[in-house]
Amino acid sequence: MVEYPLLADMAERGHEQVVFVNDAPTGLRAVIAIHSTALGPALGGVRFWTYPSEAEAVTDALRLSEAMTLKAAAAGLHQGGAKAVVLVGDPYGPHSEAMVRALGQAIDELGGRYLAAEDVGASTRDMDLMALETPWVTGVDECAGGSGDPSPLTAVGVLHAMRATMRELDGEPSLSGRSVVVQGAGHVGAALVDRLVEAGAIVTVADVERARADALAVHHGVRVVDAAAVLEQNCDVLAPCALGAVLNHETIPRLACRAVCGAANNQLARAADDDALAARGILYAPDFVANAGGIINIAEEFVGYSRARALARVAEIEHTITRVFELARARGLPPGHAAEQLARERIAREGRGRWRPGDPAAWTNGAPLRALRPAQ
Repeated sequence: MVEYPLLADMAERGHEQVVFVNDAPTGLRAVIAIHSTALGPALGGVRFWTYPSEAEAVTDALRLSEAMTLKAAAAGLHQGGAKAVVLVGDPYGPHSEAMVRALGQAIDELGGRYLAAEDVGASTRDMDLMALETPWVTGVDECAGGSGDPSPLTAVGVLHAMRATMRELDGEPSLSGRSVVVQGAGHVGAALVDRLVEAGAIVTVADVERARADALAVHHGVRVVDAAAVLEQNCDVLAPCALGAVLNHETIPRLACRAVCGAANNQLARAADDDALAARGILYAPDFVANAGGIINIAEEFVGYSRARALARVAEIEHTITRVFELARARGLPPGHAAEQLARERIAREGRGRWRPGDPAAWTNGAPLRALRPAQ
C-alpha cells in the first residue's frame, strides 16, 4: 500500500489533525496543524508568510506545531502545540479584515482544540479581528482584556535564557561586557536589543530589512552588520531572532560564537545539527525553551491576565535552561536532545490523550478551560 505523504509525515511526527482552509471570497488559504492535545488544547501562533509552494507551507506548519508542543511541555503549561500558516503575497502587508475574520471562523469551528496567537506577519489587530469571530484567540489588545503583543515577554525570556547560558559558560550570569550578535530586528529582535543594552551587553545587529537594524543603531548606538555576514561575527552569544533552519551543515562550520541562544523557532535544520554544534564546542540553548516567554505570557490570559505574574513565570526560563544543561551533562547528550527528552517525558507522564471540545477534564495553566471572551 502506498501511503499519502502528508499522512505518513503526520504519523511519523505524531500529529493529531491538519486542517486546510480555503475561502474563495476573501482569498484565504491556510493550513492549521494540531500536533498534540495530550496536555490540553493546542496553543500556537498564526504565521502570515510567502511560501514557494503549498508543500513547503504544510511542512512548515508541521514542524512549527511540533515545536510548540515541546515548548508548552518544557514550560510546564497545560497546553499542546499547534500552528496556523496563511499563504500570502506580502507577509508584512495589510491583511484584509474579511480574510482575517474568515480565519477566525475556521478556528472557531475547531471548538477550542486550537488556541490562536501572534506569530511572524501577524499583529494585535489581526488577533482583535479574529476575536470578533471566535473566543479561542489570545494576544488581543489589552483594552479588550488580552495581553497584547507577546514579543516583549519573548525577549525577556530569551534574556533569562542567556543568563543561564553565561552561567554555564563562565560560572556567573551577567551579560555586562559580553558580546551578543542579534540576527533579526523585528518585534522580538528589537525588544531583545533593548534588554541587552540595558544589561550592559556589547550588541551587534543585522536584518534583511537594513532600515530596521539602522533604526536600532540610531536609538541605541549598536553596531550594524550586513545580514549575509551576521553568522560569522566573533561573539560570546549568537541570537537568531528571524526565521528557522539557520543552523545547518553549511552555517555551523562558519560560526564564530561561544553559544547560541535566540528567539527564532526551529533554529536547527535537522536534529543532527545539535550534535554538530556540540562537536564544535558551541553551547546551544534549545530554542523552544529559550523562546517560551511569549506562550507563557499568553497562557496567563486563561486565568485572568496579570503582567506581574506573567513576568515571574517567564523568569523561570532561566531555571529551566539550567535544568536542561544539567540533564545534558548527566545523560551525555547535546542540550537540544536533552530538552526534547525533558518535554516528551512530561507528556508521557501527564498526558490525558486527545482533547475534545467541551471536555470537562481539560484545563489550561492549572485552571478549567474557558472561552477567553465571548465572540462578538
